[in-house]
Amino acid sequence: MLGVILDALKEKKGKDIVTIDLREVENAICDHFVICQGNSTTQVDALSDSVHRKVKKELNTAAHHVEGKNNSLWVLMDYSDIVVHIFLEEQRTFYNLEDVWADGVLSRIDDDL
Repeated sequence: MLGVILDALKEKKGKDIVTIDLREVENAICDHFVICQGNSTTQVDALSDSVHRKVKKELNTAAHHVEGKNNSLWVLMDYSDIVVHIFLEEQRTFYNLEDVWADGVLSRIDDDL
C-alpha cells in the first residue's frame, strides 16, 4: 500500500514527500506516516483525491477515516497501518510531525521520481 500511496502523491506533484517508519517506536499509532505538502488548498485536495482513487482502484480499499477535507489545510487519511498527512506548507511547518515522531526512521522521497 505504501508504494501505491507514494505513486498517487507523485502523480499530483506532491512536494517534500517523507515517510516515517514507526514499527519500532513503542506505542506508535500506526506502522508508517506519509507526509507531504501542496502549494495550495486546491492541490492539497487533489493530492488527497489522488490517493483515494489510486488506493481504491489498485487495492480495492478506502481510508477508515479522513479529516480536513472541508478546508484542505491539512488532510489526514487513516488507512490503519498507514496514516497520510497532506499539508499546506505553513501548517506542516507549524505541526512539524517529522520532529514530533523523530524516533521513527525518516525517509525522504525524491520529488523527481
